[in-house]
Order: sequence, then structure tokens, then C-alpha cells
Amino acid sequence: MINWDEFEHIHVIRKLKQILNSWWNIDTVFTDERGHIRGFDNQKAKLINPSVETYLTKDSAKDNLAQTVAKAIDDLRLSENRYSIRKWDMAGFDIAIFPILIDNDFMGTVVAMGFIKDPSEAHRLSEVRERLAAFGASADLIDQALSKIKFMDDQDREHFYDLVDLVAKEIVTLHLEITQREDRIRELNKELGSRYKYDNMIGKSKPMQSLYALLDKIKSADSTVLVQGENGTGKELIAKAIHYNSSRKDKPFVLQNCSAFNDNLLESELFGHVKGSFTGAHKDKKGLFEIADKGTFFLDEIGDTSPQMQVKLLRVLQEGTYTPVGAVDTRRVDVRVIAATNKPLKDMVEQGTFREDLYYRLNVINIRVPPLRERKEDIPLLSEFFLQLAAERTGVKKKVLTKRALEKLYDYSWPGNVRELQNEMERMVVLSSDETKLTADMLSPKIIESSEKGKVQGARVHGKLKDALEELERQMIKEGLRRTGWNKSKLAKELGISRAGLIMKVEKYGLDKRRIAKS
Repeated sequence: MINWDEFEHIHVIRKLKQILNSWWNIDTVFTDERGHIRGFDNQKAKLINPSVETYLTKDSAKDNLAQTVAKAIDDLRLSENRYSIRKWDMAGFDIAIFPILIDNDFMGTVVAMGFIKDPSEAHRLSEVRERLAAFGASADLIDQALSKIKFMDDQDREHFYDLVDLVAKEIVTLHLEITQREDRIRELNKELGSRYKYDNMIGKSKPMQSLYALLDKIKSADSTVLVQGENGTGKELIAKAIHYNSSRKDKPFVLQNCSAFNDNLLESELFGHVKGSFTGAHKDKKGLFEIADKGTFFLDEIGDTSPQMQVKLLRVLQEGTYTPVGAVDTRRVDVRVIAATNKPLKDMVEQGTFREDLYYRLNVINIRVPPLRERKEDIPLLSEFFLQLAAERTGVKKKVLTKRALEKLYDYSWPGNVRELQNEMERMVVLSSDETKLTADMLSPKIIESSEKGKVQGARVHGKLKDALEELERQMIKEGLRRTGWNKSKLAKELGISRAGLIMKVEKYGLDKRRIAKS
């Protein structure tokens, strides 16, 4: 939405309006896309032309103006014209209507009024006189108003149109700047909050602590980063943490999923295009690299790009230059690139499906985001966080997981990672209705079934007792290690043995982390 009130106080716009006042006795107002006047105060407005002031103090006249402007906007939508000059029948003089276009949408207009566009139409002054008299204007006011009406010759019209057009363009520019400023404030307030700060990121597990330490080391660097991890692990969150703790934090953070478009559309999205470069390219378009200049560009799913696109990305990374679609000149950009993928890029390099030179250019700093099954001790923290979010969103008291429900969450392997856990918490909150406790039976069937399958089924009842007990012991330790994310201190406490004793049994049964992960 446009903040119309703010534009009346902008120095550049006030200056342009003063020029229109002093050169041609022309007044300007802003309207929304339906033609209704916005940002106009009858008490404070300083209008140069008494006739304009007369009409803008009357509700019936303002309604009629809205209809005239709305009709002009409809005509402009169907034509190639950049403005509309037409007679305002109720007033008898002409008005110029210049659209305020934002992303090709008609957001409103600048309306300049109180003139007659052609010197040959001097006879229209009598019509203006009649209209003012019909509105109850005094003879002195009418004479004063008529003396202010200017007739435009060809040269005047050209300068006049350029100035009003400049007012419209200034509004667009200022609107975009204000919007970007407000978005940046919201973004910084949000992104620099507890969710993305290294020391407040959700997770106290050893894998996450190692991740925090790495992020802290690279915050002052400007190197390219490759973030690798499964879907749902939070790769975008990591990219934002890098950006908002870097020297580029006050500049744009731009995100693009490389698998969202085909090659042609992705190239236009990344590098922009020039008018006429292809069917539908009705105007020049900035690419995301240009938008991200001086900031950070997060390229998600980089492994899905084609070899042709990989060549173009390599050029930006190596030389800092690119060419918009349909252009002949190269452009330079200063962007820190963070790429992410859930695919094994190194294997793809060996298979010839991903360029080796691009891989090494991206892989200056490599960050592996641990899957949730490798940091299960973070499940209580994450669950609490998502339940708190749900409570704030719905305005109800925060719900609590029972111990049995939490145990089943531990037993599940979480192929969808943190995103899947968030969805599960949301599902439980919705299905629990008025219940304050979230019990195990409220969990998804897949989690309950997985938990049942993962249970130790009991020792065999034949063979030697020693072998049966060892088999049970091995299975309990194996499942316990998985459940606790290889936290031996925690598991030893659960099993009622010393940590040293547990380590000896882990070695005895060959239950090191790598072997369990493969089993």
C-alpha cells in the first residue's frame, strides 16, 4: 500500500509541485487506483487556483473527479499511452492524469488540473465561468479563478507533461525506497532475533555447537559458502545467519531456488533481461544478481542447475560480471554467494553432471547441516519452540508434550528433519482441541509405527543364556545411542552404568557412530 500522506512532505515532490504552481498556476493531487483523492487535507492544502480549490472542497465534485480519473485509468490500461489529458466536464477546464505504476500495476495517479491544453480554445473560459457560478462562487472569485487559467502551447505542454511525469516517477521511487526500508527494518528485527543468532539458534547438541563455532569463524569473511544438508535441515536459516552476522547485513539478502524454473526463465530471473529480448519482454527487468548487489545471494538447490547455467554462474563467481538476456554489454556486481544443495555434488562431479571448476569455486567454505537424527537431544528444545510458536499464533495456552510422546519422538528417524518435526507439532496442536497435554496417541501413525518397530523385541528363549543376554544388551545400547544422538553420558545414566563401562561395551559390540548410521 502507498503511504499517500508521506509524499506530501517529501522535499522533491513539494518542489516539483511548486514549479507547476509558479509556471502555469496548476495544482496537483494524488489519487488511488479508483480515482479517489489521497493525502489531501482541505484545511492545510495550499492551492494556487481558486477554481480548483472550489471544487476540491465539494464532495460531489471529488466524486465526479474520481469517476473521470477511473475512466482514464481504464483507457490507459488498454492503450500504450503513458498519460491522459482530458476535459473535466464538471469544471470545464482540463486535467492531466499520469499513472503511478508499480510492477506494472496501477497503484494510483498524479492529477494536474486548472488549465486548458490548447490556446485555440479560449471560448471555454465562459464554460468555466458558468460551472463556477453553478457551484455558488462569487463574481470576484470567478474573475480571480479565470485569470489563473493558463493556455498551453506546444512547448509548454512538453515541459508540463515531463514535470508531472517526474512527480509520478518520484512517487514510485520513493514508495519503493520506503517499502525497502520498512522491509529491511522488519527483516532485521526478525532475522537478528533469537532464531538466527548463532548463540540462540535452536540446538545444544554437539553437532550444532560445532556448526556455531564454524559460523562464528567465517562471519568476517566474504568467501563463497556451500551449505550441504538434507531437505528440512534448515539450510536457508544457516544462509541467513551468515548474512546477518556479516559486514553485508545492512544490504539485501536475496534467495532463489534454482529448481523452480527452467533454464530460460532462471537465466532471466538471475541476470535480468532487456526489453524485446523475447516474447513477453515488454520492458527491461533487473535480475536478482543486480538486486543483491553489495549483499548476499542465496542460491538454493544449486545441484539442479544445467551445465549451461553452471557456466554462467561460474563467470559471475570468478569475474563478478554477467550479461542480461538480450543484452550485449556485461555488467559488474559485488555479491557474496551462498549455495545450498541436498545432492552429493562431489559424486555429480565424478559422474560429469556438475562442473568441477564450479564445484571448487562454490566449495571455498563447506558447511554440513546435521540431520535431526544426528542431534536428537535437540528434539525437546525444538518441540518446545514450535509449541510456543503455535501458542502465540493461536492465542491459546502453550501445550505440553508428555514424556511418553517425547520418547516416541526420540525413536523416530525424522527423514523430513526439523521441518517434519515442526509440522508434527502443528498437527498435534490442531488435533488436541482443548487438551493441554499432547499424548503419544496423538502422534502421526508413521511415528507410532516406527516406535513400535524400533522396540527391543525381547531376548530369544533358546540357546545359551549368556548369548541371549548379550544380544539384548547390544540391542538396547544400539537403540539408546540412536535415541540420544550418541550422547554416551546421557545413555549411561539411563542404563544405570558408568560412562566408561558404556564406552567399553560400545567397543565390544562394534557400535561406533559410523557403523550404526549405515545399519
